[in-house]
Amino acid sequence: MSNRNNISSGSDWESKIGYSRAVRIGQQVSVSGTTASGPDGPVGGDSLAEQTREAVSRVVAALAEAGAKPEDVIRTRIYLTDMSRWEEAGLAHGEVFGDIRPATTILEVSALIDPALLVEIEADALIVE
Repeated sequence: MSNRNNISSGSDWESKIGYSRAVRIGQQVSVSGTTASGPDGPVGGDSLAEQTREAVSRVVAALAEAGAKPEDVIRTRIYLTDMSRWEEAGLAHGEVFGDIRPATTILEVSALIDPALLVEIEADALIVE
């Protein structure tokens, strides 16, 4: 069996809830739901586009720590608290994934863990070496 590599963001929530920012087993990498959460509120404030850019940046950083690149991403999931603003998030997501074009789902949820958070993003990657 392939080795399991748990990637941590250093968040206190990881040990409280029992999760990792990302997990790599073999050539597969899964990145947990990622937001723009910051110590003083969301990075990007109430801008959905900026929160999305920050979440995507954190996803890309977790992928890199697991040995993956954005080009390895085969699926993303975008969770929004207001579907009427999907285009703002979609365009920001496309800044990184526009040419890669992973399978993507956009879903509206009633809330995220912090009411100031507007978007959460998950990603799955397959590293083909």
